[in-house]
Amino acid sequence: MQTQLEQSILETPQGKEAERILRNCVHCGFCNATCPTYQLLGNELDGPRGRIYLMKQMLEGQAVSAHTQLHLDRCLTCRNCETTCPSGVEYGRLLEVGRDLVEHKVARPWPQRLLRGALLRVLPYRRRFGVLLALGRIVRPLLPAALRASIPLRREIHAPAPGTHRRTVLLLEGCVQPALAPSINAATVAVLDRLGLAVERPRGGGCCGAIHLHMADEHKALDFMRRNIDAWWPTVEAGAEAIVINASGCGVTVKDYGRLLAGDPAYADKARRISELARDLGEVVAAENLAPLNGAAGGRKIAFHPPCTLQHGMKLRDSTEDLLQRLGFELLPVPDAHLCCGAAGTYTLLQPEISRELGERKVAALQTNGPEAIASANIGCLLEIEKRAGVPVRHWVELVAEGLENRG
Repeated sequence: MQTQLEQSILETPQGKEAERILRNCVHCGFCNATCPTYQLLGNELDGPRGRIYLMKQMLEGQAVSAHTQLHLDRCLTCRNCETTCPSGVEYGRLLEVGRDLVEHKVARPWPQRLLRGALLRVLPYRRRFGVLLALGRIVRPLLPAALRASIPLRREIHAPAPGTHRRTVLLLEGCVQPALAPSINAATVAVLDRLGLAVERPRGGGCCGAIHLHMADEHKALDFMRRNIDAWWPTVEAGAEAIVINASGCGVTVKDYGRLLAGDPAYADKARRISELARDLGEVVAAENLAPLNGAAGGRKIAFHPPCTLQHGMKLRDSTEDLLQRLGFELLPVPDAHLCCGAAGTYTLLQPEISRELGERKVAALQTNGPEAIASANIGCLLEIEKRAGVPVRHWVELVAEGLENRG
């Protein structure tokens, strides 16, 4: 694609990157075939090709309006288009540049500013979110059904005390997950302990930065990343084999720290090392001898939802499914498994109607063949699916840990 970017933009690192990405696009439209919002809305501007055209116009200095902002906001950032694209267009990175630019050019209406500001002041902060969630659970019985479904009940798993092992990994605990589903981290520790891995959880870490990054506040996102690097670095220097991440939405971001902080001389080398060590939980478990986990699956029939961040962001398509089959689960076929569930981080709160319809379609597909349970690998997907599912919805590691607990 030919480009004529504004000189002031072209002189910036982001502008140079955007031009390179745009020039790789041949405007073939293959991306629209797998874009959830294009399939749902049928509008060219709500597909990757149309959004790329809008961003190109903006980068070339043409007028930018709330119309441009709306269509960029509607993107789930699922990156399904990247998996489909024959030219290797890095759409997700281009969208980061485009959203950041439009955020500075177009003022949002005050209700949007209020909602987005509230989300940014609560979700990335573990204690703030935990307090509000606890209050929500207290009043949950009094709320209408729709609101009640969005406040999940607390669930725990009674993991045995971990043993002492010579090999060590570091666990990213996350920001909302410890309050929403502490059982996921407990199950992770229990399973890794069975595999002979000691889990370190350094103090001082927090949100991976994804929430701010996706809401066009890269400056604040980078601050969160630096904070995590500072918290993790002593454990890394002490010989941690990996940084284990059991929420794929966080995993895809941490694996990108090296690129995102490449321009920061104080953190570039450390960030690159952090990205090298970052592993999705499934990658870590699959690389071990699985004999200590024998019998944990119990032959249960499950439907697995591969999060977009796992299959399209980290390019780990089928990896967790293969692992679950090795562990003894029977995986039932799921139609359109490549499509997003509609959660997409804060998307479910900022674009509720589109999110709801995508969620309903996803749950119907997951329940097609009558699973005993539905599993996934990302807290946001789990919560979105759980709202509508008629069977238990769990992180896959919870199912493994429950099986180990029942096995004794």
